Amino acid sequence: MRTGLIAQKVGMTRVYREDGEHVPVTVLRVDKCQVVGQRTIEKHGYTALQLGAGEKKAKRSTRAERGYFAKAGVALKRELAEFRVSEDNLVDVGAELSPAHFLEGQKVDVTATTIGKGFAGGMKRWNFGGLRASHGVSISHRSHGSTGQCQDPGKVFKGKKMAGHMGARRRTTQNLEVVRVDEDRGFILIKGAVPGPKEGWVLIKDAVKRPLPEDAPKPAKLIERKADAPAADDAATDGFSDAVDKIVLIDGIGDKTTEALAAEGVAKLTELVAMSDEDRASLFEKLGVAEQAESQEWVVQAQEMIDGGAPRAKVDQELAAKFRKEASGGDAAESEGAE
Repeated sequence: MRTGLIAQKVGMTRVYREDGEHVPVTVLRVDKCQVVGQRTIEKHGYTALQLGAGEKKAKRSTRAERGYFAKAGVALKRELAEFRVSEDNLVDVGAELSPAHFLEGQKVDVTATTIGKGFAGGMKRWNFGGLRASHGVSISHRSHGSTGQCQDPGKVFKGKKMAGHMGARRRTTQNLEVVRVDEDRGFILIKGAVPGPKEGWVLIKDAVKRPLPEDAPKPAKLIERKADAPAADDAATDGFSDAVDKIVLIDGIGDKTTEALAAEGVAKLTELVAMSDEDRASLFEKLGVAEQAESQEWVVQAQEMIDGGAPRAKVDQELAAKFRKEASGGDAAESEGAE
């Protein structure tokens, strides 16, 4: 039993197969779906993976959430979900899952919360035919009619189909076909409709009523990110180098804090990440920035930039570009002098 994925519903469109057949599809986007935690039999009594997806601002999270994600070494996640897995399909915490975890042509089950419709009558909610539209019915053409019986038993049984709240329920659509997987853009195209509104979160799992393809990746298909790899969709980032290995690029650290950290021998992102948790906590406590560092995820931000990501704040992105430009200009001047 493998893990599933958390994805965001983008909307619906259509694609054409090689034979020209038109196929309506739902587009699902897998956005930084990472393993946040593991559940083991020894500690929790069952085996599962907790996944997180999307991004969440630190100011919109609780202190407990910030501490939980910081311990896992991942950025704050907008959506969390658990997937039961077998012991041999556990994945390390922090690993990022790829949309190619599912194969084209594979059958999957998709779970989400349906669109809420508010209060609805019997005809809309249960597809009732309504009362006669001619003689003998006055005003109540769309009512559902009698709900009880005569004197015996003289009550309405539980579960009777009546008017009431419609939608906003957790539903699973089974045996949907994966039509196409775009690993580079993070899209999974699934044939037909899936529950939930646009921008809503859905859970994709291997179909329980269909066999798993033999070539399905196990325990999971992961995204491997290299520290020297450039960010694919960020023109301001050319990868990590000494030019941008500066602690001032962390969102929440200004000139004053930078000077204080430098006085303690920490001036680079790599130096901050390389410190042990105890030394780092002692340093932040000494400078009086422990709570600020935790709430703004300084260590997580530093690791993101070391992995090739761009600084979170726009002003820091511009500063990084300036550092990079100065470094390239200096190299050019040195090469000209050498000639």
